[in-house]
Amino acid sequence: MRGEAAFIGLDLGTSGCRAVAINAAAEPLAETRTALPDSTRPAPGRVEQNPEDWWQALTEVLRALVAALPDHRPAALAVAATSPTLLLADTAGDPLGPALMYDDQSAHQAAARIAASAPTSSAARGPGSGLAKLLALHDRLAPAGPFWALHQADWIAARLTGVLAASDWHNALKLGHDPERAGWPEWVGALLPPGARLPQVLAPGTRIAPLAPAVAAATGLPPTTRVVAGTTDSTAAALAAGLARPGEALTSLGTTLVVKVLSPQRIEAPDYGVYSHRYGAHWLVGGGSNSGAGVLRREFDDDALVTLSARIDPERDSGLDYYPLPGIGERFPHPDPHLAPRLDPHPGDPVRRLHGLLEGIARIEAEGYARLAELGAPRPRHVLSIGGGAHNPTWTRLRARLLDCTVLRALRQEAAFGAALLARGGAADG
Repeated sequence: MRGEAAFIGLDLGTSGCRAVAINAAAEPLAETRTALPDSTRPAPGRVEQNPEDWWQALTEVLRALVAALPDHRPAALAVAATSPTLLLADTAGDPLGPALMYDDQSAHQAAARIAASAPTSSAARGPGSGLAKLLALHDRLAPAGPFWALHQADWIAARLTGVLAASDWHNALKLGHDPERAGWPEWVGALLPPGARLPQVLAPGTRIAPLAPAVAAATGLPPTTRVVAGTTDSTAAALAAGLARPGEALTSLGTTLVVKVLSPQRIEAPDYGVYSHRYGAHWLVGGGSNSGAGVLRREFDDDALVTLSARIDPERDSGLDYYPLPGIGERFPHPDPHLAPRLDPHPGDPVRRLHGLLEGIARIEAEGYARLAELGAPRPRHVLSIGGGAHNPTWTRLRARLLDCTVLRALRQEAAFGAALLARGGAADG
C-alpha cells in the first residue's frame, strides 16, 4: 500500500494537457505534460477539436504521473479546462461530433435567438457562449434522440467516472446557469431544443464519484481515487495564485491581457465583456483586452526583450501614446470592434519603442482595473502577475507606477496546480 496521499490536478489547455500532483501541505510532488493536436478551423469563426484527442492526452499524462509517484497514494482528482468549450454527447457519453472550442465565434444565428430571451446581464449572450454553441451544434448535428450538453471539464469527469450529469459553477456560467439562484433559469429551458439535457451544477471541489474501474486499470490510479467537480482554467489559475480577500487582483500577461479582482458583490457587464464567477464567499470579476504580449512578439524575440528592457527607466514616461493591439477591434476596457491599433510614431530607438509598447499595455491594464472599479469592484490592494510578462522586472515596476499599488509575481500560476488544490479540498470534505 502506498503511503502519503497525493492530490491531482489536470489542466486541458488549447495546445496541451498537464497533470500536477501535490501533497496535503500543497507541496508539488510531480508534474507531467503532453501536447494536443492543433484545433481545426473548417469555416470562418469555427474552431474545433476532437474530444478523443483530449482523452488520449489525459490518459498519457496520468500514466506518467502515477509512475512518478511510487511512494504516494493518489486520493482525489479535479479537472480545469478551457471555457466555454462545449460538445454534445449521447446518453452513453459518446461525443456526437467535434467540440466547439472556447474561441469559436461561429454561432451568430444562435446568439441572435439567445439575445431575444436572455437578460442583458447574462453571460450566455454572444456567439462565443456555451449556450450559443449548444444551439449551433444541435442545428449542425441534428441528434436523433436525447443528448447531453457537456463542457470540456464535464466530459472528462464523465469519462473518468461514468457519471454524466455533473458540471460546476464556473463552466456553467456561459451556458446560462444563474450562480446566485443556483439553478437554470426558465428562459434557458425555453430555448433548449427537444432532447437536450443540461448537467447538474456543483460547487467546484464537490465529490462526483470514484474512478470507473476501467479507467483505474488504464491509468494505474487506485479505483478509490475520487473525482471532484472542476473549474475553468482561468479560475484555477486564480486559485493557484492564492487570491483570497476582496481587493486582491490578478493580471495575466500572456498573448492577451486579462485582469481579475476579488469582489464582495457580483458584477455583470456584458457590453464590456465583464463577468463574475463565484469564488468561495466572494466573486471573481474580470475582463480581457485584445492587447498583450502577443503584440510584443511581433517585433522582439526573448533575448531582445530582456536586453532592451534592462535599458528602460520604468520611473519615466516614454512620451509615446500607444494603444497596442494585434489588429482591429478591442474587447475591454474600451469595447469597440472598430478600434484600430495606435502604434505610431515609430522612434528609431528600439529601447524607446519597447518602452512605449510596455507602457501602452500597462496603461490598458490600469484602465481595466479602473473600469472594474467604475462598475462596482474594489480597487486593487495589490496585483499578482502570471504569464510570461510577469518575469520582466522592468515592466513590473512600470506597471506598479501606473497602478499605484504593489505588483508581485505569483509564486504559483499553473491551472493544474489550482485544480490540485480543488482535489485536496474535495478529499478533505469527506
